[in-house]
Amino acid sequence: MRYTLLGNSGLRVSELALGTMTFGTDWGWGASESESTKQFEVFAEAGGTLIDTADNYTNGSAEAILGELLAADRDHFVVGTKYSLSLRDGDLNAGGNHRKSLVQALEGSLRRLRTDHVDVLWLHAWDYLTPPDEVIRAPSPPRAAGPRSPDCRSNTPSSSEKSSGS
Repeated sequence: MRYTLLGNSGLRVSELALGTMTFGTDWGWGASESESTKQFEVFAEAGGTLIDTADNYTNGSAEAILGELLAADRDHFVVGTKYSLSLRDGDLNAGGNHRKSLVQALEGSLRRLRTDHVDVLWLHAWDYLTPPDEVIRAPSPPRAAGPRSPDCRSNTPSSSEKSSGS
């Protein structure tokens, strides 16, 4: 396995990441717990250290499965999770890029992952409602993630795109 720095965070990670979107069968497809365990073990034995998950992957089951798998050696891995997609139908503030969504999602992720911190917290999807300065300010202390983790965003518009919709 080869390793690299994760952006300018100083974190050293494997060049290959283990994505856990298919850990669990809650969506009617995906890997069973035993298959997820096999995938994790192959990744770890190959020297993999970077793991990607999200609060909404298989309705939270991916994080729960991963939490069990990480329990024996959590600090060996660099774990990144994402927030902004809702896990609760009918709750207008259960998803989005605002601080309330971030805090609720992170607290749920920490419970499912059975840890007191994540190493990377990603904004999963741009909501086109929360002002960019609030998105940038939202992760500021106090943080449920423990020590400050790198600020990361995925699926967000570039600075040249409008942030006001469609």
